[in-house]
Amino acid sequence: MTKNSSSDKNVSKVSDLNNSINKIVVSRGNPLAKLMIIGEAPGAKEEEIGEPFVGRSGKLLDKLLQNAGIDINQDVYFCNVVKCRPPQNRRPTKAEIQENLPWLYQQIKLVNPEIIVLVGATALEAILKNNSPISILRGKWINWNGRLVMPIFHPAYLLRNQSKEEGTPMSLTKSDFLKIKEKIDTLK
Repeated sequence: MTKNSSSDKNVSKVSDLNNSINKIVVSRGNPLAKLMIIGEAPGAKEEEIGEPFVGRSGKLLDKLLQNAGIDINQDVYFCNVVKCRPPQNRRPTKAEIQENLPWLYQQIKLVNPEIIVLVGATALEAILKNNSPISILRGKWINWNGRLVMPIFHPAYLLRNQSKEEGTPMSLTKSDFLKIKEKIDTLK
């Protein structure tokens, strides 16, 4: 990733595939949190505001966290695998993910969370190098580099599958967040 020579520090250019992406979206939340939530890449609203998980999916994610008793301002640090919004909000390419991984690994090192939640398949594949369906791995604790990691369904998927009946993606995700809250409480 190379910076443009511009007075706006948020302007960047990603050289991959001749894409010009306007804004770097780094994080929101508490950099001292024990819980890090890693998503795929910023969407339009995230790019506009400059923070991850602030669009419709982010609002649902915040609600799920709060309903589980997790303070979104104190207990969580939010970031994404890819720091710039891909064109047409498409899934990031493998090259874009590889280009952004050193930055993400540095964020993990600096924040030093004890728990990482991987939101969606892109985050799962980027961190765990595992292409298994998220429906198989979601809700399970995985040890990764001395940290507890749990994949969950992406809130965008939950918005498309809103049934709250037992066994549906929404009810499973609510259960996942209760497990995460329980684990956070054991770390205090």
